[in-house]
Amino acid sequence: MSQRFLQLSGYQIMWIWAMFDLPVTLKKERKRATKFRKDLLDLGFEMVQFSVYNRFCASKKKAEALAAKIEALVPPHGKVDILFFTDKQYELIRSYRGKSESKMAKKPPQLELF
Repeated sequence: MSQRFLQLSGYQIMWIWAMFDLPVTLKKERKRATKFRKDLLDLGFEMVQFSVYNRFCASKKKAEALAAKIEALVPPHGKVDILFFTDKQYELIRSYRGKSESKMAKKPPQLELF
């Protein structure tokens, strides 16, 4: 069985970011916020900052489907913003820790289709 590899354009590959503010005053709200974060991790997201998570997607269509899943998970009174970046735009992100610049997480080297 041979495997084929498909090289996708940096203008088609997407990164999806979920940024949120969730109420955490009551114990019930804290549990919902924790569940929301765990749900994002279960969807394959990685934490960038405490209320900012991102994930690599092979296409805009897949990113939009993922955004719909996130919409269904939003706790009552929560505010969630979804941002979409092409891979080319993502490459331009600058991230600073203290006074030094650090590189963003690298994308997977190639997409493997079966």
